[in-house]
Amino acid sequence: MPIPFISSLFGSSSTNPKNTMTSYPDQRTVDEWRAVLSPEQFRILRQKGTERPNSGEYNTHAPSSGVYSCAGCNAPLYKATHKFSSGCGWPAYFDSIPGAVVRHEDNTLGMSRTEIVCANCGGHLGHVFKGEGEWVVKVEWDQG
Repeated sequence: MPIPFISSLFGSSSTNPKNTMTSYPDQRTVDEWRAVLSPEQFRILRQKGTERPNSGEYNTHAPSSGVYSCAGCNAPLYKATHKFSSGCGWPAYFDSIPGAVVRHEDNTLGMSRTEIVCANCGGHLGHVFKGEGEWVVKVEWDQG
């Protein structure tokens, strides 16, 4: 079951400093994404939406093992051991699985921030703001 939430990341991944669109391995069309995602997943992953703080059931989800995967393409993003309680109203992580996410500079809406996307499908995982470490992440929990 897909799990939308916000988290923080201070660890490994790649960076795209020019805020350019990157080609991702999973190249589904808009119609193909709509066919496999719920309307809320599509809004968040494909249209860069967000959810209210403290609204996700996984804010306090704290397993000791397993992997959080992208709700769009099922690519592994974070290990359960990367998760910590941030107190910000969304799940938080101090690291990602190496190469799982890509960072893009985002200067839209009159602010400087870093967008985080899935490295496999380009699904929007949220933003990191200067001086903060939160962003929206849509993932699926796999026991393991």
